[in-house]
Amino acid sequence: MTPKTNPGPHSCDLAIIGAGPAGMAAAATAAQVGLKTVILDEGDRPGGQIYRDVEQTTAQRKQVLGSDYTAGGALAAALRASDAVYLPRSTVWNISSKRLIDYSLDGTSFQLQASAIIVATGAVERPFPIPGWTKPGVTTVGALQILFKSSGIVEEDAILAGSGPLLWLVASQMVAAGSPPVAVVETTPPRRLQAALPHILGALRGHHYLRKGLSLIRAVRRAKVPVFKDATNLEVIGDQDATGLQFISKGQRRTVSARHVALHQGVVPNPQITRLLGCDHYWDSKQHCFRPVTSACGLTSVEHVYVAGDGAGIMGAISADLQGRLAAQDIATSMGKSPPERSDRLAAKLTKDAAIRPFLEALYAPAPDVMSPADAVTVCRCEDITAGAIRDAVDLGAPGPNQVKSYLRSGMGPCQGRVCGLVVATIIAQRRSVSMDETGYFRIRPPLKPLTLQELARFQPTQELDP
Repeated sequence: MTPKTNPGPHSCDLAIIGAGPAGMAAAATAAQVGLKTVILDEGDRPGGQIYRDVEQTTAQRKQVLGSDYTAGGALAAALRASDAVYLPRSTVWNISSKRLIDYSLDGTSFQLQASAIIVATGAVERPFPIPGWTKPGVTTVGALQILFKSSGIVEEDAILAGSGPLLWLVASQMVAAGSPPVAVVETTPPRRLQAALPHILGALRGHHYLRKGLSLIRAVRRAKVPVFKDATNLEVIGDQDATGLQFISKGQRRTVSARHVALHQGVVPNPQITRLLGCDHYWDSKQHCFRPVTSACGLTSVEHVYVAGDGAGIMGAISADLQGRLAAQDIATSMGKSPPERSDRLAAKLTKDAAIRPFLEALYAPAPDVMSPADAVTVCRCEDITAGAIRDAVDLGAPGPNQVKSYLRSGMGPCQGRVCGLVVATIIAQRRSVSMDETGYFRIRPPLKPLTLQELARFQPTQELDP
C-alpha cells in the first residue's frame, strides 16, 4: 500500500511562512532561479493583511482601498505564475532547530523539511489596554479594515481612537465607502511634530508618503468628521456592550456615543516564530518594540533562517517586497544560483523607501500612558490578568515575563502572548526600573497556534513515496 503523503513536497530548498508582500516576492524570486520553494500561509488566498483578498476584490472596494492596495495584485499574480508550491490554509505550529516544520492543513498535520526558511509573518497591532477595552463592540482599527477587505462590510457607528498612519487611512476609507466614523480621537501627544521635525529632510526623500498622509487627513476633515486631538484618559463606556468612549481632550472631558470603538497604536513585529527558533532580538527604542537581529539581507542569528517584511521591523509594504527579494536572492546565492537582480540596487531602493521611517517613528511614538495602564485594567485578556496583578508579581520577586507567566498564567492563553506580551514586558521593566532588553520577552513554545486533537491524531510525518 502506498503511504499517504502531505500535499506539498516532503522537502524543499526554501520554505516561506506567510504570503504577504514579503512572502510573495520572496517566493516568486526564489522559484525564478530554480529553488524548490514552498510557501505556507494561513489565508485562503495570497496577500497577507495589507493585500488581503486582492485577487477577488470588487471594483468598488478597489476604488475605496486605493492604488496602494491594488498594487498587491501584481505580486499575487507573480506568485501564481511561478513554480513555487503555494499551500493556503496552512498553520505552522512548530519548527525544530533543524528547520523541520510542523503545520496543519484542513484538519491534518504534516511535516516539511526546509534547507532555508524565510519568516514573513508581518506585524500585529500594538496592544492598547484601556478601561473597557474587553467589552463587546471594541476591536482594533485594523480589524475594521480586514472586515471591509474580506467582505465589503463597513462598520457603522464607530469611533476610531489612537495614533498612527493606519488610523487616518481607515478613517478616510470609511469616508470613501460612505460610512464615515463618528469621530477620530487622536492620542498623539502635543509637540510630537516638533520632535519629528529634525527628521524632515530625510522624510522629504519619501515625499509621496507625506503627501498621502496629508491627503488622508484632509479627506477626513472635509467629511466633517469630529477630530479630538491630544486625547488622554480613554475609557470605553457601557454597562456590558460598548456604548461610546470617554476621554480628556485639551483639558476638557468628552464623551462620544457609538456602538463600536476601534483602537490603534501602530503596529509591531510579530515575534512568535523568531522567538521559538531562538533568534537574537533587541529592543528598538525608536519603534518601541523588540526586533530580531538581522543582516542587510534578513539573515538572523540562527543559521539559514531569514526574516523579511514587517516581522523584521516596521517598514511598510514596498519595503517588505524588497526585503523578500533580497532574502531570496541571498539564499539563492548561498545555494550556487545566480540572482535575477543586483542586490545593491534592491538595497538602495530599500534605503530610499525607508527614509520616511524616522519621521513617522518620532511623530507617532506611543504616548507614555499607552504602555502603562492603570492597575485595574485587564492586560492579559485570555487569562483576565490586570496590570496591578503583574506589578504585584514583580514586587514578589518575578524578574521577567516568564516568571510572571508562572505566577499568573499571563501569556498562556490561546493568543500565546501576542496581545499582552509587549505590555507585560513594559510593565515589568517600568516596575523594576530596568531596560527592556534586560526584562526580555515570553519564552515561546509550541504549538504556536491552538491545535486540535484531531490534527494531532491525523499527524503524518514526511516520508518518501514508494517508487
